Amino acid sequence: MAAMTPTPARNTTEVLEAAAVGRPATAPAPNPRGSRRPRPRVWRGAVLLLAGAYFLVPLVASFVFTVHVPGQGVSFTAYTELLAADGFTESLLLSLGLAAATIALSLFLAVPALIGVRIGSPRLRPVVEVACMLPLVVPPIALVTGITTVLRWGPEHLSRTPLYQTFLAVQDERFPVVLVLAYTVLALPFVYRSLDAGLRAVDVPTLVEAARSCGASWPYVVLRVLLPNLRASLAGAAFLTLALVLGEFTIASLLGFRPFAVWIVSISGAQARMSVAVSILSLLITWLLLLVLSRAGTTPSAATGVAPTSRKEP
Repeated sequence: MAAMTPTPARNTTEVLEAAAVGRPATAPAPNPRGSRRPRPRVWRGAVLLLAGAYFLVPLVASFVFTVHVPGQGVSFTAYTELLAADGFTESLLLSLGLAAATIALSLFLAVPALIGVRIGSPRLRPVVEVACMLPLVVPPIALVTGITTVLRWGPEHLSRTPLYQTFLAVQDERFPVVLVLAYTVLALPFVYRSLDAGLRAVDVPTLVEAARSCGASWPYVVLRVLLPNLRASLAGAAFLTLALVLGEFTIASLLGFRPFAVWIVSISGAQARMSVAVSILSLLITWLLLLVLSRAGTTPSAATGVAPTSRKEP
């Protein structure tokens, strides 16, 4: 007798059983009547080519503008003078410090709140989502106007209280804390979206219940059980926050501070080639930092377990 052709249901069952035990499953034989030779999808290459040209052509044109001097030929003077330029190192370090502080503060506020809502109060999720997404509705110019009003009102009415020194400290030009607070508000929607997507992909209640049943404390559960499973989401949130802080201009300029983006604009009028060279260099620095963050989010972490001690049986 001729062998019977396996049915699609049987093939599906075999594939699922093979995936469960971890062995490769044999793909079902294709139907000779309905099989067709796949057509070459040229449009994919065309789309990638156009997208690459869209991003690379302006960068190449900017680079040519910085190295080509009419009447002199090729010269890298614009790049060699960057390190000696007045304010370059200070503004770059200030922006990197602001980005690090903003990332830390954003994650410190968002991670416990979202985990608490996910575990204890799921009904509050719409309220938290609306509160976190509000900065997308409020324009940055309105935000900086409110901050300026508060900074002017505080010293006038609180000059005889200890809070007077606080208003002065948050406006220190060496490290303006007020910019960290403003950037945290702006980055909150992006941090929320990234962390919310990560929490949706993880069975948080089951992980917490398993760890707590083994005697793990809440700090241990958060630091050793939940955060390793949110590594990609945390890296994505830091990724977006870093890009936001390094490119923000409006708030810092109106408040009178000079991070890297403001410094680039300030030298653009007098030294055009150097400003374009700094812009290219800032893109490279940003890409390198984002690459480091993306690698940190995709690197497999060590297997995390629950607390080593377990509850004593009565």
